[in-house]
Amino acid sequence: MPAESKSQQEAAAMALAAKRGKIDPKTLKGAAKDMYNSMTEEQLEHYASTKSKDLPEKKEPKKAEEGAVVNPRTLISEGLVEEDA
Repeated sequence: MPAESKSQQEAAAMALAAKRGKIDPKTLKGAAKDMYNSMTEEQLEHYASTKSKDLPEKKEPKKAEEGAVVNPRTLISEGLVEEDA
């Protein structure tokens, strides 16, 4: 599966560089760190090699299917509802 956003492609590139010893893995943060820890070099190469020209900056959040149970904190963090005071 190719990267779905420029951010995802860039994170994969950073994780791949760390796997190959070009940068220190301790400098990785967020998605790059997660990818470094959970993906193989081959998987990272696949994501990192995705052409970013037509990709959005960030991946659009998935919409919940009708009738699906959704965590209220997820709705708040994604700005879909406001938290009561």
